[in-house]
Amino acid sequence: MKPVIAALLGSPLPSGNTALLLDQAIFGAADAGCAVRKIHVPSLTFSPCREIYACREKFACAMDDDVNNLYPFFAEMDGMILATPVMTMGIPGALKSFMDRFQVFYCAKYERLERVVPPEKRAHRKTLLISISGMNLPDNFDGVRRSTLSFCDIIDCRLADEFYVRDMDAKKDLRDFPDILTHAYLKGKALGEEVAAAAGGPVSPGEKRPE
Repeated sequence: MKPVIAALLGSPLPSGNTALLLDQAIFGAADAGCAVRKIHVPSLTFSPCREIYACREKFACAMDDDVNNLYPFFAEMDGMILATPVMTMGIPGALKSFMDRFQVFYCAKYERLERVVPPEKRAHRKTLLISISGMNLPDNFDGVRRSTLSFCDIIDCRLADEFYVRDMDAKKDLRDFPDILTHAYLKGKALGEEVAAAAGGPVSPGEKRPE
């Protein structure tokens, strides 16, 4: 089996410019030998974190929904591609709420000192961040990057590479910019190659490596 990468789409538009870049990165990671699971976060059924803190006692959330069911996968995956537009200079609401629900990883790692990602996985798990913004300002992506860094730390999948596209209000449609699409493909392929090589062979979530 192949190493597995999670591909998170934070845009509410399943076929918009952010999705277009993510799909190119997915093609690249697949060509590098990885299996990719695409997750359109705004289409999931879940509630924001309510600070019930049942996760302080165990690796689970008190709310039984789509996010709770994804925790085992995120503990076992080999890498992640996170694609999001900038909204109000930060992460869009659905994706930010999704990230906040990973308090179960935070409590396991920092409160109970029982990290759920095994050491051999932590050594090679990497994240590629892809983001677009309508404006062309020097700090366009600061908010997105800070939230992503925190999320990556919590789930032990370090931020390894970034690809930003500014001035989308002028560009409008990225299908008119094949060089940008090619760059997204190459970013995904590079992540896939690094994850596959560092993983020491194709192993999917749920399978154990030979002792």
